[in-house]
Amino acid sequence: MKKITRFRSYFLSAVFVFGAVALNSCSDDNNNGPTGEYARNGVLISNEGAFTKSNASVSFYSHDSKTVENESFKKVNAPLVLGDVLQHMAQQGERLYLVMNNSGKVVVTNANTLKAEGEIAGLEAPRYFTVLNDDKAYVTEWLGYDPATYAYSNGRVAVVDLKTNTVTKTITVGVQPEQLVIAGGKLYVANSGGKTVTVINTATDAIETSITVNDGPNSLALDRNNVLWVSSQGVKAYDPVDWSVSEENSTPGSLAKINTGSNTVASTLTFSQNAPAPGKLTPNPNGDKLYYVFNNKVWMQDVNASTLATKPLIDRGTYVAYGFNGLGVEPASGTIYAGKATDYASNGWVVRYNPQSGAAVDSFRVGIAPNGFVFR
Repeated sequence: MKKITRFRSYFLSAVFVFGAVALNSCSDDNNNGPTGEYARNGVLISNEGAFTKSNASVSFYSHDSKTVENESFKKVNAPLVLGDVLQHMAQQGERLYLVMNNSGKVVVTNANTLKAEGEIAGLEAPRYFTVLNDDKAYVTEWLGYDPATYAYSNGRVAVVDLKTNTVTKTITVGVQPEQLVIAGGKLYVANSGGKTVTVINTATDAIETSITVNDGPNSLALDRNNVLWVSSQGVKAYDPVDWSVSEENSTPGSLAKINTGSNTVASTLTFSQNAPAPGKLTPNPNGDKLYYVFNNKVWMQDVNASTLATKPLIDRGTYVAYGFNGLGVEPASGTIYAGKATDYASNGWVVRYNPQSGAAVDSFRVGIAPNGFVFR
């Protein structure tokens, strides 16, 4: 969910309570493989929590027992509090990184046990996190919100030393930087408050170029051809009285394909409706198809097609009143996981879907506003 960052979370210093997390790439000092309550066949789910309430949480779904455990982080780390607005979750080796948006930090836990091990502090409204290798990672930050004008200043990318959990450098990029992807030694950053994708050399951490796309680039995904896809939301016009979106005065969203060899836009697929915004680009395990959310539905795009898909794969109608808050694809089975926010104050749902038919497989209750998944 797109939020005014500083208002959605003010970290309580704290709570890490829940059991042990383990992702399939994790390992432990055990010859038989990783150990810990969460070092097994399952899925970690990040739940944003309610705005300003510092009740973000992590859930764990076990494939073996077919059960879900909520408040896993809290179970392991109480009385420490995870914080306010869990925006993103990523894993590298035995570490799990939890991006706490309004708390201004990244919480570092053991991926097999979920035991808190430290934090990356000094961040301003962090958004998304990606890892280059065991030594270095990057996190996007929104900066300078002015409530009088509803505007932000240029954001930045923080360069993180994963050995010391410290920020070693910051790189100024466009307004409201969101998702970031690494490809071919380059870091690509979607600047959602403008119309650019910033390209950074990961060897020097210097900006090499900026690629112009349509207004509001919000998510990125690489396909099997090493083509970078960019979803842009277009320009949204709002009624000044009730803040509803005016489709007539808005511009349409689009999907752009970027050649990562030349860093140029190869083609752009523009939607016919003005107000709905595409987002949450997620590749399937083979990388030959992309899933995305548009108009409260999930669509599937063949990466070699020259036109947009004509009908959605998943259409739950009014059931998804708040839309799909998160989207993930399980690598082993291709099963689609969608997070549904009932609202942003009460517990939400994860619904699993068949990737061929789009039919619902099952569902389970999780924390408030589920938005992301880590599979092992």
